[in-house]
Amino acid sequence: MTAMNYRRLGHSGLKVSELSLGSWVTYGNQMGTDVARECMAAAYDAGVNFFDNAEVYAKGESEIIMGEALKRLGWRRSSFLVSTKLYWGLHDGPNEKNTLNRKYLMQAIDGALARFKLDCIDLVFCHRPDAETPIEETVRAMHDMIAAGKALYWGTSEWSAAEIMAAWQIADRHHLHQPVMEQPQYNLLHRERVEKEYARLYADIGLGTTTWSPLASGLLSGKYNDGVPADSRATLKGYEWLAERLTDPAKLAVARRLAPVAADLGCTMAQLAIAWCLKNPQVSTVITGASRAAQVTENLRALDVVPRLVPEVMARIDTLLEDK
Repeated sequence: MTAMNYRRLGHSGLKVSELSLGSWVTYGNQMGTDVARECMAAAYDAGVNFFDNAEVYAKGESEIIMGEALKRLGWRRSSFLVSTKLYWGLHDGPNEKNTLNRKYLMQAIDGALARFKLDCIDLVFCHRPDAETPIEETVRAMHDMIAAGKALYWGTSEWSAAEIMAAWQIADRHHLHQPVMEQPQYNLLHRERVEKEYARLYADIGLGTTTWSPLASGLLSGKYNDGVPADSRATLKGYEWLAERLTDPAKLAVARRLAPVAADLGCTMAQLAIAWCLKNPQVSTVITGASRAAQVTENLRALDVVPRLVPEVMARIDTLLEDK
C-alpha cells in the first residue's frame, strides 16, 4: 500500500494524515471498545494520525469509547490527534443545546475532556453556526479554551464562508486565536461549498479542511445500488432520513455511472470516491468511517488510486457527473 502522506492543516504548522478515521454513527451505535480499538490500530499502523469525534455522537458514548480505546492502545500522546465538535449538546436546558454561547462552550469542553480522559483535545470545532450568539462571544470563548490549554486549535463545521471570515476577522482584530479549519461535507455529489464558496478563504486566511462523508453516507460505494442492505446503518432507529437519502434515484444513477470508471482503474467504487476527494489540494484530510478493521484497510487503499486519477480520468468523471 502507498505510504501515508501528511498535509499541513491550512496555514497552521500542524500536519494531519491525508486520510483520517471518524466515529460518527459507528462508535456506540454499531460497535464497542474492542472493535473501535481494532479499527483505530489498523488506521494508526498505516500512518493515520487524526481521529475525529463529536460530543453529540451517540450522546457522548463515542468519546468514551474512543478514550478507552486510546488508553488501551497506549500510544504516545504526541503521535496522534483527536477532535471533538460542540453545539448540539447532551441536555435540554436553554444553555445546554443548539448554542455556542460562552457558558455552554466552557462547560462542554470540560465534559469532553472527562469522557476522553485526556488533558487536552487537539482540534475543537463549532459543530454548526449559532445565529443567536454573537460571533465575537464564540470567538472569545474558543480563544480562552486554547489559552487555558484545554484545546490546541479551533475551527468550524458547516459554517458559511461569510461566517468563517467574520470569526477570523474578529480574532485577527483582537489578537485572539483564529479559526484554523472547517469541517464540511465533500464528495462527488456535494462539491459547491468546498470548491466554490470557500475558494477565496484558502488563500486569504489559510483555511484548512477536514472533510467528511467522502462516500456520501455510503451511496458512492455502490452498496445501495440495489436497495438498502440489512446491515446498513440506514436501518438503525433514528436514521430513517439516511435511508431516504440513500435511495434517491438521481444520486443512485450517478453512482451507477461511476462504476465503470472504478472497474477500469482496478479499484472499488469506495476507493475511487475517497481518492477523488484527495485530489483536491485544498483538502487537508479526508475523514473515513469503518465498522471493522478490514474496512479500514480497504479504504486506505484509496491512496494507491490517487496517482491513477490523471487529468483524463478526472475529466471523464466530471463528464459523468454532469450527465443529467
